[in-house]
Amino acid sequence: MKIDTLGVQAFVAIADRGSFQSAADSLHVTQTAITQRLRKLESYLGVALIERTTRSMALTEIGRSFLPQARRLLGELADALVEIRETGIAQRGDVSIACVPTVGVQYLPRILQAYSARYPHNRIKILDHASAAVQEAVLRREVEFGINIAREHHPELATVPLTEDRYVLICHDAHPLARRRRIAWRQLQAYPLIFAGEISGNRALLDMALASSEIALRSFYEVQRSSTALGLVAQGVGAAVVPALAVQNGAYPNVRAIELTQPSVSRTLVLVARKSAQLSPAAQALYDMIREQATLKAG
Repeated sequence: MKIDTLGVQAFVAIADRGSFQSAADSLHVTQTAITQRLRKLESYLGVALIERTTRSMALTEIGRSFLPQARRLLGELADALVEIRETGIAQRGDVSIACVPTVGVQYLPRILQAYSARYPHNRIKILDHASAAVQEAVLRREVEFGINIAREHHPELATVPLTEDRYVLICHDAHPLARRRRIAWRQLQAYPLIFAGEISGNRALLDMALASSEIALRSFYEVQRSSTALGLVAQGVGAAVVPALAVQNGAYPNVRAIELTQPSVSRTLVLVARKSAQLSPAAQALYDMIREQATLKAG
């Protein structure tokens, strides 16, 4: 079914303006064009909508019944077109992203605040996952892009480096190491530690770095999220190795962060998206903002 939008527009203009010439002027067309549009609509519908003589015009009974529907049809069309146009310039739209949990502690909040200030109507859904699940969410199109730990990614994915995040030791201020500003990894061998579990992307990276330095640490507790490690440390359960971005300033006043050396171990956070992905305008705007922030920091 073909909808005669121009005919409906002409009919409403004639009804609202009270004459063909006034309707033509309002739509910036000739009176002949307005007349032809109305005739075409009436021919399609098989009914007369307007009775016209050389001196007057009036809506038919069917025309009076159709007028509210015609106005509503044009209004809904206009609203839909505005919504699509605003979506096209990233003013409106929902964005879904995935990220490793620590990214949401310090790295993302300021970027999201700036994004929301620029695009206040856009909603953002964040799936905070382990590294492997971030990759899967992007591949399965559950999200448009992700922020992940640099690793050997799937061949369908493209990555962009964002920032380096060093690993630090965190401990309660009553812990024997709390007064140290830095400490070598080997010096941790005497202490029971809270360490990343097997499914965490941090665990594989740390195991590889420490194995190359022939350092073996005592993992007394294993957790999957750095936020859990922070909670345990704050209660004096033990010391933990976490990424520096996991430690939010002021969140745990009794927790100390200590630089780890010999070796210095860090992870690289990357933007990850499908190579063939066509991001929505709203998602592309956020992707570009995150990338620009990384460029500013690097500069």
